[in-house]
Amino acid sequence: MRDVVANSWRRSADALLDPEATAPIDLTDDALESYRAAHPLARVLPLFRDLLGGIAQDGAHLMAVCDAYGRLLWVEGHPGVLRHAEQMNFMPGARWDEAHVGTNAPGTALAVDHSVQIFATEHFVRPVQRWTCAAAPIHDPGTGRLLGAVDITGGDHLANPQSLALVRATARTAEAYLAGAQPVDPDVITVNALGRDEAELRVGGRRIRLGRRHSELLVLLLDHPEGRTGEQLGLDLYGDDRLHPVTLRAELSRLRRALGPEVLDSRPYRLRGTVHGDFRTVTDLLDAGDPAGALGAYPGALLPGSDAPGVTRLRRLIDGQLRAAVLTRATRRCSRPGPRLPPAPTT
Repeated sequence: MRDVVANSWRRSADALLDPEATAPIDLTDDALESYRAAHPLARVLPLFRDLLGGIAQDGAHLMAVCDAYGRLLWVEGHPGVLRHAEQMNFMPGARWDEAHVGTNAPGTALAVDHSVQIFATEHFVRPVQRWTCAAAPIHDPGTGRLLGAVDITGGDHLANPQSLALVRATARTAEAYLAGAQPVDPDVITVNALGRDEAELRVGGRRIRLGRRHSELLVLLLDHPEGRTGEQLGLDLYGDDRLHPVTLRAELSRLRRALGPEVLDSRPYRLRGTVHGDFRTVTDLLDAGDPAGALGAYPGALLPGSDAPGVTRLRRLIDGQLRAAVLTRATRRCSRPGPRLPPAPTT
């Protein structure tokens, strides 16, 4: 038996836990809704859904998020799998710490404060032994306080190193997002431009899908926080032979209306306030020496359908940096299978 499991079983036995125990329900109805709406991890729930939601919806996995006490806040996935999980009270409001359910990925990850994978019969209570799960703790980046954990739960197909790497990368990405989002401002603007031809703008609880040119302009402005002149933006957007100042000013005027009049400055053109770009999360994680976290935050190439010269250069740069970082890490751990890489940049 692995040490992490043996130690967890000892803690579970010391708690006088019944091996047939079922997780108690701590929160229900309005109390659950109020609690999780105010919880810090509610801010990164869209990120969890982006990174793990597709996997959960394939019908074989569940995505779960719990608080620091092991209380499940969100459990999402295919309805059929959810119904099976509810039979063992793996559902929102249930308490899955070791003291109540014994050895399990989210509860044990909270107990040892690091990512954990628990396979089938390594679970302490028998009703859970048909499942395999992997979980990683999440901390407040400002204080270091434990906020909870993110988990994926499913069958034997989760018994591989990639499952653990995925939740670990997701947890690190969540912490990086929280670090960039503090203090939380209702006027914070988030730009998602990875893996999509048209960027999605999130501001004040609204989601706005931008057109191609506005997507390109916003990415270029995010890449140059110091600002760009109209000529520089025109070259980045159209290239040397297709500079159209009047068209560019019209596009910027329409973008200003989409963002709000206080967000886009001119002379030079630059963004004001708090604007986050998902591609910047990837580059920040690479700069921090965390290629696994960067890969977890990378759903695909930056505006892959764009042929704007400035966007094309940035896309190649990000893909090249990510690929190089992951290959370097894989070379150091050549005995393990590597994660899926982004495509090699074209010349």
